[in-house]
Amino acid sequence: MTSFPGTFADDVVDQSAQAQFEAFIDEHRRALNDSLDGLTEEQARRSLVPSRTTLLGLVKHAAFVEKVWFDEAVTCRSRAEIGIPATPDESFILDDGDTIASVQRAHREACEASRVATSSLGLDDVLRGNRRGPLPLRWVYLHVLRELAQHCGHAEILREQILSEQRG
Repeated sequence: MTSFPGTFADDVVDQSAQAQFEAFIDEHRRALNDSLDGLTEEQARRSLVPSRTTLLGLVKHAAFVEKVWFDEAVTCRSRAEIGIPATPDESFILDDGDTIASVQRAHREACEASRVATSSLGLDDVLRGNRRGPLPLRWVYLHVLRELAQHCGHAEILREQILSEQRG
């Protein structure tokens, strides 16, 4: 079984709710990004399910998620203005130029931009740029955490399958 980094939840137990949300989100961001570590380009692109889901595609999609929730929702810019796909499904599509290094870098940069975009906001501040309508940052954090946790689970299973074939 693949092992993702241990939790640091104990480090934030006495901090504010916002610091706790941010720590848990960062933990999942890191785990998803790190799921590509040690793989070959072919392994990272390997399709093991009928959908477009690959390990490299998951991390690319996670960068899209960051931009939807912490750029589009915060700045009210359109996806076209931001330069991201119109739909989540399209965000899994890999280009020839997508490599482990480039996708990990783009994801890390998107995460840092997200941290900057929310640094002056409080949990009850309302984000107005999402298609669902106005949403408090607290709800957005919970939604992003749920999505990242789901994708970390996908990544762990895909990585386990890829590495077991390598050994087998």
